[in-house]
Amino acid sequence: MTAALPRLTEARAPLTHRIEVVNQHGQRQSLDIPAERPLTVYVDKRELVTLMTLGERPEWLVLGYLINQRLVPDAAAVESITVDWQVGAAAVKTRNGIADVEAKTAKRVVTTGCGQGSMFGEVMQHIEGIALPPTVVTQAQVYAIVNTIRLQDSTYKSAGSVHGCALFRGNDRLLFVEDVGRHNAIDTIAGWMALQALGTSPLDANGLVFYTTGRLTSEMVMKSAQMGVAVVISRSGMTQMGHAVATRLGLCAIGRALNTRFLCFSAAQRLLLEPSRVAPEPTEPAEAGV
Repeated sequence: MTAALPRLTEARAPLTHRIEVVNQHGQRQSLDIPAERPLTVYVDKRELVTLMTLGERPEWLVLGYLINQRLVPDAAAVESITVDWQVGAAAVKTRNGIADVEAKTAKRVVTTGCGQGSMFGEVMQHIEGIALPPTVVTQAQVYAIVNTIRLQDSTYKSAGSVHGCALFRGNDRLLFVEDVGRHNAIDTIAGWMALQALGTSPLDANGLVFYTTGRLTSEMVMKSAQMGVAVVISRSGMTQMGHAVATRLGLCAIGRALNTRFLCFSAAQRLLLEPSRVAPEPTEPAEAGV
């Protein structure tokens, strides 16, 4: 018997806000900027956290946040999520409450995340219990994913100042999300994945690849692993703790991925290299008289 899906509102808000700026010539011009707004999350009438977000898919964001913080085990534990932008609040009703909610939310690990970048300390205790699928990624797939993101219409292109995250299977993009912080974007994808798990065709984690424009910190690696994603690609770099967690989990972390260049930081056995696809490095012109 399929578990009941939570009831979700479909609250929408403008992703950009137009303002007037003055350029270096003293000329006034209109400019779109990201429409960052606060969303205070209440769980069973208890105030939990305020997330700063664009608000593209706030219900998925809240659900993914609760799952990634291990406050609820899955989407089936949530009865409803109601978002009201007039008051900037999300009301979550669980089916059976959250056991020991005070203890679970008391200890926090402060991280370097932007937007929403703190993780409840309990999450860090569950690394050993995560078993990742046998996903591998080819060099051609890495290039295809990077190129797909390059061509993606986005708020970043029109307004800047946001992070993007995406979920791929093979070369196919399943979902693309932008928000003011990369943590919000990955939580939104986690929420979407949790809803798929309750559907008639659950999402198979084997073969999934996660992409982010942000750096790969320990928290981003942990969230990817909790989603069952064994390969992560970033156009940015990786922190020491992010590398340590990825290595311990056997998660393949590929960073500094731009055009045809990238670095594999961990679990290189999951990366199938294709030397014929590597473009030759440009040669430096010889100096006169050498």
